[in-house]
Amino acid sequence: MRAAGAGRVLIVGSIAGILPGSFSAVYNWSKAFIDNFAYGLRNELKDSGVTLTCLMPGPTDTNFFERADMLDTKVGEAKNKDDPADVAKTGYDAMLKGEASVVHGLKNKVQAAMANILPKTASAEAHRKMAEPGSAKEH
Repeated sequence: MRAAGAGRVLIVGSIAGILPGSFSAVYNWSKAFIDNFAYGLRNELKDSGVTLTCLMPGPTDTNFFERADMLDTKVGEAKNKDDPADVAKTGYDAMLKGEASVVHGLKNKVQAAMANILPKTASAEAHRKMAEPGSAKEH
């Protein structure tokens, strides 16, 4: 793409990358890497004709929570997760526009904004309430 002077890349990061992830610290850490990698690589490619967009969804209705053994958590059992097709369309549309990043959905945009305002200790506590094993029973 760089040699051709044109192209578009879409990387799937997550709003988890900006949250201190109690009970999912390694996952959140890996998403923080992806989110920042996307911004850094985008900058390296800025004069090449290649754009890079980072899609940062929140909880999405996939089998992720089952595979992550999180079905007993508030976030895992929540019924209001985002539709994967809607999330994909958000990312695709942002990529076609050449946007640097996009957060899918209003509730995720609010959560991402709050993560940048609140002290990290408060964000970690909020994440704990969503992701602590057994927290679905308290719901």
